[in-house]
Amino acid sequence: MAEEVWVGTWRPHRPRGPIMALYSSPGPKYLIPPTTGFAKHTPTKPRAPAYSFRGAPMLLAENCSPGPRYCVNPKILRTGKDLGPAFSILGRYSTKTLLTPGPGDYFPERSTKHVFDSAPSHSISARTKTFQVDSTPGPAAYMLPVVMGPHTVGKAAQPSFSIKGRSKLGSFSDDMHKTPGPAAYRQTDVQVTKFKAPQYTMAARVEPPGDKTLKPGPGAHSPEKVTMTKPCAPIVTFGIKHSDYMTPLVVDVD
Repeated sequence: MAEEVWVGTWRPHRPRGPIMALYSSPGPKYLIPPTTGFAKHTPTKPRAPAYSFRGAPMLLAENCSPGPRYCVNPKILRTGKDLGPAFSILGRYSTKTLLTPGPGDYFPERSTKHVFDSAPSHSISARTKTFQVDSTPGPAAYMLPVVMGPHTVGKAAQPSFSIKGRSKLGSFSDDMHKTPGPAAYRQTDVQVTKFKAPQYTMAARVEPPGDKTLKPGPGAHSPEKVTMTKPCAPIVTFGIKHSDYMTPLVVDVD
């Protein structure tokens, strides 16, 4: 049997109080923005300029440059060509032969009116064809503003007077029988312009509130029949002969 290694006095046991190891947490789930670098830098801290390093570019499969295959003329300088005058032998240009007028096609005698003074001459030609739809306005379509009267445009208008016919009201031909008489006018109330006197109105009789039921009169009472406050003689009343509640006497007669 192998000897047990001494591990001390500590042995696994249940903790006396709650510890953080007993509770489950999300762990390093939350990412705090870094304070270094350029991408995703924390907005609460100043960010310094950052530079990126790039690798070497990829070599193209085929070189697209022409290379030193151009033959530059040595006489071409940065200021132009540096050479003397040179001539080249070129073939004749091909020209197209056109029909040109000859001397007999001109009439010099007709040019006298253009060279010398001549009297005016007019020619009579046929009437020109009009357009099918002539949309231009004629002279009668325009109207100049008037220069007389009160409605002038751009001019100072003088006072103008109009002549009107005679009015029938108040003329010699006016019928005086159609005028209203004295009774057609309403007399103005004196109280409108003077001190107003007191006025009274007569209204209907005002009935006081009360019981409107039918009340008995003096003849409806019988004082002689009162026996509660006065002595009275004995009174005999007559009733029925046989009571309805008594059994009648039945005599059996053989």
